[in-house]
Amino acid sequence: MNRYFKEVMDAHELIRNWLGNSAADDEVCEKLLARFSPAYSMMTTGGVLLNFNQLNSFFRTQRGARPGLNIEITDLQIVAESEGGAIVTYKERQKICELAATLRFSTVVFELNQDGSVIWRHLHETSMHLD
Repeated sequence: MNRYFKEVMDAHELIRNWLGNSAADDEVCEKLLARFSPAYSMMTTGGVLLNFNQLNSFFRTQRGARPGLNIEITDLQIVAESEGGAIVTYKERQKICELAATLRFSTVVFELNQDGSVIWRHLHETSMHLD
């Protein structure tokens, strides 16, 4: 699997585990946050621009906040790729137990850090209507 696609899948598995499991080890949050650049920015589906410190605060307070969370990632595509990173789009469907599912279209800018690891530099999410 393409390393950028693998990163999307792996990060969302950590997100699902952290947000969906009140018994998740602190290490899950640490592994998750280590994936993001200190210069990270994110445009949420609600139109709020977050930086790394805000993302950090959010995740640290949300352990188990969405019990039963299921995340499905589909339609991964490379928009552009270079020696220093890539731009990837994907669809993300979230479902929590009996609640209505949400669907979003995401565009992520990845950078490669000094050791060649993939890190999240920017994420833009847009809500989509479920058919």
